[in-house]
Parts: sequence; C-alpha cells; structure tokens
Amino acid sequence: MRSYTLIAPAKINLHLEILGVRPDAYHELVMILQSINLSDEISVQASDTQAIRVRCNHPEVPADNSNIAYKAAELMATEFPSTFAKYGGVNITINKRIPVAAGLAGGSTNAAAVLVGIDLLWKLGLTQSELEELGAQLGSDVPFCVAGGTAIATGRGEQLSPLPSLDNIYIVLAKFRSLAVSTPWAYKTYRQQFGDSYLKDTDSLTTRAAAIHSGPIVKAILNQDATEIAQKLHNDLERVVLPEYPQVLQLRETFASAGVLGTMMSGSGPSVFAICESQQQAEEVKLRVRETIPDEDLELFVTRMTSHGIQIASSV
Repeated sequence: MRSYTLIAPAKINLHLEILGVRPDAYHELVMILQSINLSDEISVQASDTQAIRVRCNHPEVPADNSNIAYKAAELMATEFPSTFAKYGGVNITINKRIPVAAGLAGGSTNAAAVLVGIDLLWKLGLTQSELEELGAQLGSDVPFCVAGGTAIATGRGEQLSPLPSLDNIYIVLAKFRSLAVSTPWAYKTYRQQFGDSYLKDTDSLTTRAAAIHSGPIVKAILNQDATEIAQKLHNDLERVVLPEYPQVLQLRETFASAGVLGTMMSGSGPSVFAICESQQQAEEVKLRVRETIPDEDLELFVTRMTSHGIQIASSV
C-alpha cells in the first residue's frame, strides 16, 4: 500500500488581538502566527477499502469521526468523489508529540497534514492556496498549518499574509498535562467582560486589522530581532485566562523571573512559552522552571521557531 509520512509542526501566537464580532458570530481577530519545531508525525496510507481509519498513540485523541484529521479525509472524499472512488479510503496514523488541548494547533496541524498527504496519495496536484482554502472549511488554524512559517492572520484567522520567516529562535514551552482551557469559554468570557470596547463598523475593523502591518512587532520580525519581538508579545485572552487559571499565571511568572527575553500564553492557553537568547539559555531555563515547579504533571519542551509548515518525511 502506498503511504506518505508527514511532519506537522505546532504553532504559537506572537500576537493575538480581538477586534470585534463578525456577522458569522466568530470573533474578528488580528494575529501573528509562528510555526515551531515541536511536531507530530502523520502517516497517510492507501486502504484496500473505502473506509477512513484513524489511529493515535495518545489515549485522549479520538479515533472516530470527531477527530479533525478524520474530518479532513472526509472533506477530501466529498470534494473529490471520483478520485475517492478510484483510490479508496485511507488509514491515518498519528504519532502525537504536541501536547493535547494546549493552544498549539495540534489538531489543526494534523488535519493540514492529512490534506497534504491525500493530495499526494491521490495525485490531485493541488496548489498551496487550494489546500489552504480546503483547510479553512475545517478550522481557522488549518490554513496556517498548511503554510507554516511566520504570518499575519486576520478574519477569524484564516486570511494569511506571510512575513519573513523566523528561524532558530529558541523557546521553552510549558504546559500542565491535566490542565485544559476551553477556547469557546475564553472568547465568550472576553466578550462578556470587554465587548463594550469592540469595534462596531466595518471600516474601523479594516483599518485596525491593516495597522498590524506597520506595527512594532512586525518591524521587529522584519529586523529578525528576537529581543524586540519578545518585548512586543501580546495576547488579549490573557486578560480572562490568567485570573481564572492560577497555574497558567504561575508558569508565566516563573518564566519571567528566569531571565528570558519575553514570555506569553499561546492562543487560549494553557501553554505558556518563553523566548530565549540561545539554545543553551533555553535548556537552563527549562531546568530552572523544573526546579521551581517540581510537579510531574508539568511538561516542558525546548524547541525553536521554524520556517516551514507541513513537510514530507518519507514516502513508500
């Protein structure tokens, strides 16, 4: 059976700003998204049946049609019925390394890898833009996970403007295994508490979204200045998550006191990352955080920013 194995990187947010509410009830966002080297490995294999099957080495990841990776395969079968009839179903195997329910787009990057894998398996020849458009039907983060690198994301997160890639800036990532933050809860709570400040008219939303392109964090990215990027990190959702989840606040404060360049919660949490001067400093910070919080529930990773999205590891 033919198969492709793909590398599916996680992502962090360097900037997350909530502007208002869209007509489709999603929030209007301005974000800067960044791929990191922490990755899952996804195998997409041709099947001798018409079935879609998902397997995963992580017990908390569903293996049924509620898995977004399954939904990605289902979408491809729906969009390309004659090709699906010709080639049959797929067996999807997920080797999970990205923490689950962590605000790191672990599910979205798996879905992106399935789209890319099936495109290759079925010899569809889709462009990156076409894959991103398909991904947008599955979730706001999926288009970025296809493309990877560094990008401004607007709309609900699916409209991408690539930036020069940041490579080899080291970060330490921390997450308590048993802690999860509901993304719908985070956005709903933010709306309840800060909805009065939302921009109401389309022109204001467009102007504010466009302003990010000339903003200080984009200038820092254009200059490849890790110190300046770290000083300009911003996440509106910290305003509601940190008061409600003391463990997330503890991670942020512990990183801040460890001498890192900058630290922030990613997405709706509960992962927290810290930007470091070097790999050596990142390893030292990891040890320091482990000593400060000697909790076996705490996962710590040293990783780095990377310039790519989904990549082919091997094919058979």
